[in-house]
Amino acid sequence: MKKLLLDTHIFLWWLFDDPKLQRGLRKHIADIENEVFVSSASVWEITTKFRLGKLPEAQLVAKKTPLWIEKAGFKSLSVTSDHAQLAGSWDMEHKDPFDRMLAAQAKIEKMVLVSVDEILVQFPVQVMDS
Repeated sequence: MKKLLLDTHIFLWWLFDDPKLQRGLRKHIADIENEVFVSSASVWEITTKFRLGKLPEAQLVAKKTPLWIEKAGFKSLSVTSDHAQLAGSWDMEHKDPFDRMLAAQAKIEKMVLVSVDEILVQFPVQVMDS
């Protein structure tokens, strides 16, 4: 059994049945042996980007993201002060606070971060991209 933490785009692709979500990743996410988590940082990212007009297609999800996490059969992962400490302390150029938080959560919680964002390999975490 693996503990998977979905990057925000992976969660949205799953919900929208987007063809960009590769078959291999779909298989791992759908595998009932795996525990699948969505971070509260992703909830923040979705609602923020929707508010700013960057995710107009996510209107229904942005209004009730926790409900959509539950409907998908996933678990919510709260942000802790330990997560925040690590995300803020990594000495690297990557500036995206959402990516930094997801990477920190994956590291501390010993999860596999599911993402096709190649920049995340900068972080010392296991990334599943296919």
